[in-house]
Amino acid sequence: MESAGRHYTPLDRIIHRIDEALRLSTGFAPSPARPNPAGDTEEGELDEDTRRHVAGLMRINHTGEICAQALYAGQAATARSEEIRDEMQIASDDEIDHLAWCEQRLQELDSRPSLLNPLWYAGSYAIGAIAGAAGDGWSLGFLKETENQVEAHLQDHLEQLPAQDTRSQAILDQMKTDEAKHAKMAEDAGAFELAEPIRELMRFTSKVMKVVAYRI
Repeated sequence: MESAGRHYTPLDRIIHRIDEALRLSTGFAPSPARPNPAGDTEEGELDEDTRRHVAGLMRINHTGEICAQALYAGQAATARSEEIRDEMQIASDDEIDHLAWCEQRLQELDSRPSLLNPLWYAGSYAIGAIAGAAGDGWSLGFLKETENQVEAHLQDHLEQLPAQDTRSQAILDQMKTDEAKHAKMAEDAGAFELAEPIRELMRFTSKVMKVVAYRI
């Protein structure tokens, strides 16, 4: 990482990564590169209980994007090839859009991100670094399985959203499309198939995150 003739040391990179983690996990998402899919869609009328439920779902999705950023950062840090790091960066850029869109939707719903996002980020970064260190094929396999599971839970959330909440629906629809693209990208790049016990552990940890993030 070099800029304006300056050479960045490993310590500089560590400080940059910590700063990025703090900003993302405390609710300061970068500006999205793409327009919000909800666009000028009219806000549907939601009663208080429904609004709280939708906010809980969007808080889960926001936390999921925090975890995605951390996973990709950890995987990129230990990836063995420049090509794999580039693949991770492409996926990460799309996830930044998702993060910003979810944050915007939470604000519209007069709600907030999960208070535990710094914890989710730290844990996900460690998992990503371990996956990357295991080898590029395994790292891509982890990426593919993650995206497949996220795509499934987005479909579940779409089915839970009230029909009148077309703004949240538009955001989740685009996110679901992007997740499928990332999974296909990982498969085409040579992703290994993860063993079922690993996939089941990933599903379990995801369930824990969703239960906690919905409320906290």
